[in-house]
Amino acid sequence: MELFAALERDDYEELLFCQDKASGLKAIIAIHDTTLGPALGGTRMWTYATEEEAIVDALRLAKGMTYKNAVSGLNLGGGKTVIIGDPKKDKNEAMFRAFGRYIQGLNGRYITAEDVGTTEEDMNIIYQETDYVTGTSPTYGSSGNPSPATAYGVYQGMKAAAKAAFGSDSLEGKIVAVQGVGNVAFSLCKHLHEEGAQLIVTDIHKEAVGRAVEAYGAKAVDPADIISTDCDIYAPCALGATINDESLRVIKAKVIAGAANNQLKEAYHGDTLHEMGIVYAPDYVINAGGVINIADELNGYNKERAFKQVSKIYDNITRVLEISRLNGIPTSVAANQLAEERISLLRNTRSTFLRNGQHALSRRSLRG
Repeated sequence: MELFAALERDDYEELLFCQDKASGLKAIIAIHDTTLGPALGGTRMWTYATEEEAIVDALRLAKGMTYKNAVSGLNLGGGKTVIIGDPKKDKNEAMFRAFGRYIQGLNGRYITAEDVGTTEEDMNIIYQETDYVTGTSPTYGSSGNPSPATAYGVYQGMKAAAKAAFGSDSLEGKIVAVQGVGNVAFSLCKHLHEEGAQLIVTDIHKEAVGRAVEAYGAKAVDPADIISTDCDIYAPCALGATINDESLRVIKAKVIAGAANNQLKEAYHGDTLHEMGIVYAPDYVINAGGVINIADELNGYNKERAFKQVSKIYDNITRVLEISRLNGIPTSVAANQLAEERISLLRNTRSTFLRNGQHALSRRSLRG
């Protein structure tokens, strides 16, 4: 892999490799763009098959965070960390303490949070070494697990997409196929169930499926069948790339609206959805609730204020859909345009505060 060519292709600012032999830490921090402010993005821990796979994932996720933060109106750039390892077996306190020291060394250019494979407890450990971490326990003045906020934002975005597809944003009676029933999706299922939607669920973990079946009367199907099931709305809420050549041959849903990152395997799959007349809520717009919520911590967390901002994902999705309709372009392209226009507008007008590198957006510094 030619690293500098990969960085130049999408104009990444920095790629940092972090290792600590004693604890087993092998981490990659990717910072894509800090035009709008310091990079904010979570730390993912995963059993990557190769180091190159981990690098590619870090880069893709970091760029996604730049666009997510920009289109959500946040004064934050995009970054992401991946830690190579099994989150069920390889975690230890020393690993996250060492990682926290690496983050502190970036002096505010990057702020982390939890992601796939990491938890609130892991963020608490990182917090012992750095100011620049969000999503810690409420006892530290934080908002805790961001999953409920992410789920609420997906729910709002799904309603906006449903209005475009069906003429009403009511989800009562709609059949929603949820792929993956982790923490975010389980909270999403609660909102959908309370509104009267019919749920079809799947997950590679049987206990997760059983929980949704018992709590919300969901129908369980095999993971291989979820994309082809008869439904109104498909909600991808596990790992990415489920919208691909194979799945688009069998999908029956009229709306795609879910919490997963990088839902399109390739950019042209957004074009295909547009041609098929399927309403697609771009992933980084609809799943921004978690980052909007933790960004509120940087001003001293207020849950009511944070969730009010998360609810605006309905408006953000509506705006993307309107641009798509008016210009005859895929929603994936419309969302990119919104993000890129905001970054371009502010690229040359950043405040002296940011030009001097004095982001000072850690919780501790704000608390004084």
